[in-house]
Amino acid sequence: MRIIRGNDPVDPSLRGSVAALGNFDGVHLGHQSVIREAALIAERLGAPLSVLTFEPHPRMLFQPEAAPFRLTNSASRAEALAEIGVEILFELAFDHDFSQLAAEDFVPQVLAGKLGLRHVVCGYDFVFGHRRRGNADLLESQGAEHGVGVTRMDAVTEEDGAAYSSTRARQCIAEGDPRGAAELLGRPWSFSAVVEKGDQRGRTIGFPTCNLRVVDLIQPAHGVYAIQVRVGGEATWHAGVANFGRRPSVNDRGALFEAHLFDVDRDLYDTALTIRVIDFIRPEMKFSGLDALTAQIAADAARAREILAE
Repeated sequence: MRIIRGNDPVDPSLRGSVAALGNFDGVHLGHQSVIREAALIAERLGAPLSVLTFEPHPRMLFQPEAAPFRLTNSASRAEALAEIGVEILFELAFDHDFSQLAAEDFVPQVLAGKLGLRHVVCGYDFVFGHRRRGNADLLESQGAEHGVGVTRMDAVTEEDGAAYSSTRARQCIAEGDPRGAAELLGRPWSFSAVVEKGDQRGRTIGFPTCNLRVVDLIQPAHGVYAIQVRVGGEATWHAGVANFGRRPSVNDRGALFEAHLFDVDRDLYDTALTIRVIDFIRPEMKFSGLDALTAQIAADAARAREILAE
């Protein structure tokens, strides 16, 4: 997949694609439905399939002091899009100047002008332009005027009628329901981080851990999880157990995701890991001493093995 970042006009070789429009945080099943529709149109027209998105997420520009909320950062979103067959990712820089662009100028200046899109697909609730004044109706009328086809999709819902949404997936992660998040995303929620050096206390009790920080993303509920771990760019996923929290039983270094990989004995300091959060085992607890902590970690590890073997 080719990734084009910034707001400059693209190379002529990249013009003429069919693009799905949106923020696509999490690339959940609703997003994937929009992209599949774009893929069908692209195939019919003999055009490349692209996605047009924004970085950073607009909320980060307008609410810089808000707590982290994203399900995916730029890199993990791009990886998810590549996995479902997107050929080109246009990642526009959402800065102050871009936020001032009038809704009436979005199609002629960006979609038709800079990107040369042939057709676009959006969700029913897609909005754009200064103060979010553009909607799907304006997109259709402007597209017809400037030679850009437009397909508007209705909400994609589960069997119970609830719409797939990034907000619902975030709520699942924050409330300790990774299985619920996976049902919305179509895959386990994951994040990537570099292993930092800790106090190595885990080694002394037989459970060495990789210390990771969940940076600029939604914070999971504190507690213990069954996980799968990929080391760097390797293909293998290793089973493991992890605690996310402030470590009330030992010294507090802020919220850490401490991952123990089963049957892996490697020095992973300064190594990038990708963590799939599979299931929630229990809330965070405070223990009377290391013996009680060690016994509970052993029980948690056994439970994680059972979950991951299913």
